[in-house]
Amino acid sequence: MIPKISIQEIVNITDAEILTKDIDLSQTVTTFSTDTRTINQGDFYIGLNGENFNGEKFIPQAVEKGAIGYFTTTDSVSDGAIALKVKDTKIAYLQMAQYRKNQIKPKVIMITGSSGKTTTKELVYSVVSQKYKTVKTLLNHNNEIGFCQTIFSMDKNTEVVIIEAGMRGLGEIELISKYAQPDISIISNIGTAHIGRLGSRENIAKAKCEITDYANQNGILIAHDDELIKNTTNFRGKKLYYSIKDVEIINKSIGYSEFIYKDESYILNIEGEYNIENAISAIEVGKYLSIPYELIKKGLTEYKPIEKRWEIEKIGGYNIINDSYNANPESMKAAINTILDLYDDSVIVLGDMGELGENEVIYHKEVGEFINEKNKSSFKILTVGKKAKFISDEIKCCFAKNFENNKDAACYILDNIKVGTTIFLKASRFMKFEEILFELKGENK
Repeated sequence: MIPKISIQEIVNITDAEILTKDIDLSQTVTTFSTDTRTINQGDFYIGLNGENFNGEKFIPQAVEKGAIGYFTTTDSVSDGAIALKVKDTKIAYLQMAQYRKNQIKPKVIMITGSSGKTTTKELVYSVVSQKYKTVKTLLNHNNEIGFCQTIFSMDKNTEVVIIEAGMRGLGEIELISKYAQPDISIISNIGTAHIGRLGSRENIAKAKCEITDYANQNGILIAHDDELIKNTTNFRGKKLYYSIKDVEIINKSIGYSEFIYKDESYILNIEGEYNIENAISAIEVGKYLSIPYELIKKGLTEYKPIEKRWEIEKIGGYNIINDSYNANPESMKAAINTILDLYDDSVIVLGDMGELGENEVIYHKEVGEFINEKNKSSFKILTVGKKAKFISDEIKCCFAKNFENNKDAACYILDNIKVGTTIFLKASRFMKFEEILFELKGENK
């Protein structure tokens, strides 16, 4: 069951001006919609405005489909629904989300980081949902609109909500924190993702540490053990820092990791030290929420990666590991390290990494240098794109070749790589590495 909000409450919460005359302010709303394509009878419509779109233009369609009311920043009134004028429809949406959160009163977990935040979110969800009714951010809906959508997906029985927070600049995580007011804040790491926008790791740390700007000071910050985070955060509550150095790895093999953390053993049905490191934060969340050890362990064991994040499938006879949702130098090196350690005679396909700023050439070369340091000669490294060419040009320890586009890389694989080989894909999202998979499948999309 979803709690109801009256029109009078909406007016009070958003300080809205009522444009429609002679209305019943006791009427109630349960669902808020930002999309006229999926709006239902009785929903309240919020037309969001951005640089390239104006959701208020679709108010007539929303009313035609049965919206009970809508926010507007103008004085125009569409007959048949309640018009409420606000200064900013997005802020009004955030205010309503905060009100709904306060109606239900779940524990709020908020997660950010330069890389690993979605994996961490899924690991935390897998653990927490063992004991509590839990709602999480879906897919990569990790901006302020995704926060609102997540909050409005809760019903009154929700006990924990997990919010993933991404950012492309300063102030964005602070805005989500203001309305989420997290009880548990997690920073998975500080890397170089978006350094082209923010200019330095120090500024990235500043942006990520905004997560605690409005956090519950009686709550906890769980963060990667990084001096940059320690020196940047102004959180006054309990702080816990972790790293891979805190665990003893018992067994790491393909599709399996076993480790000991604080005298307890855990299993992940996935490889990679960085996955173990992300799992530590999930363990600490479980402990903080008084989840028994056996349920924490069960939650980690049941974790499965989501689409394009270490997604394993068989295509055209090849064993594909698709980790091409996004990439930055840290995540690329961590993934390559796992492949080189566990998968013999594999093909590693790497693409351009975006938003690395004026030092993008250096960052790409460093990936090539990292591969040289591993000194594995049995692997083939294929790169796609002008920036990724700096990776392959740097490689001396094994075969390396650059391609201008995904189709050429796929054709090379089909013509030269034997069936049964493991092929690993890693690149920034804009490289559209799914095109390689379409070619290997013979779909040619």
